[in-house]
Amino acid sequence: MLDRAGAAHPTLEIRNVTKTYSVKQGLMAKPKPLTALRDVSLSLRKGEVLGLVGESGCGKSTLAKILLGLEAPTEGEVLVDGQALGSHDRLALARRIQPIFQDPYSSLNPRKSIADIVSLPLRIHGIGDAASQKQAVRDMLDVVGLPARVMNSYPSQMSGGQRQRVAIARALIIKPEVVICDEPTSALDVSVQSQILNLLGDLRREFGLTYLFISHNLAVVEHLATRVAVMYLGRIVEEAEAGDLFDAPAHPYTQALLKSVLTPEPGLGVPDTQLGMAYPNPIDPPSGCAFHPRCPKAGPVCSATAPVPVPMREGHVECHLFDPKSPLYEDTSR
Repeated sequence: MLDRAGAAHPTLEIRNVTKTYSVKQGLMAKPKPLTALRDVSLSLRKGEVLGLVGESGCGKSTLAKILLGLEAPTEGEVLVDGQALGSHDRLALARRIQPIFQDPYSSLNPRKSIADIVSLPLRIHGIGDAASQKQAVRDMLDVVGLPARVMNSYPSQMSGGQRQRVAIARALIIKPEVVICDEPTSALDVSVQSQILNLLGDLRREFGLTYLFISHNLAVVEHLATRVAVMYLGRIVEEAEAGDLFDAPAHPYTQALLKSVLTPEPGLGVPDTQLGMAYPNPIDPPSGCAFHPRCPKAGPVCSATAPVPVPMREGHVECHLFDPKSPLYEDTSR
């Protein structure tokens, strides 16, 4: 679909999305608001792999649920091909957008056979008869590297890596355009993670898929992503093409995340992120820039004024160090 200027709409887009929950602090205490997403805008273009990274609790999974239509934003809008998410038929939308969840141990029904699990989307959408569905399951299991004999097995009889392959087969059986991968390798052994990442890369090329790949691990995202968005306390603080971001991270938080990646180089030991205090409480976020209590480059303006997004390298960075109107801007040229 094209907009009025003739340019293609992003496949998925969120505009100025805020998501706030009401959280009880105790039996007699009044509920307090917890803002998981704060005025977030992000687009997913056809054919790309957008890596969304950040520490646990920063809002990544909330954003995924909103894009899947599982939760509604408190403010803002979600667009699919330029049209509001709510204007699309839910079944039609599910055929186009499928999830792969974090934990293959809990995302598969333990009482159903692998054939039943993988064929469920075909049955829900009324695609084919029993014979064609069985053949489609057999073919998809072969695509994800599983033998046909597992069709009659149950999740409890399979390893973690095999279960995640089943989850991938279930997501792809109805040939979606977009796959939202929410920490798809974090529950797996390190030795299996690379196999699943390579499989996802192969499937993307074979089926022309578009991925939103959510992770807290930049090393994993570097393996697959074409573009990266870094989230901190419900905000996208940096967005750039993957090569640019990994070669020269701009935001101090992105720099700290990259420093935290373990390396096989001997003698380096466990990396020090130099982030200091623990992740802030989202119910009571810091004033100004939310990252300033942990930032080694913070100045007085950081605690007083929230930074604005500054266009940079086909993306943006949200930091006073890069804002020409900020008193800290001069430091970046030294």
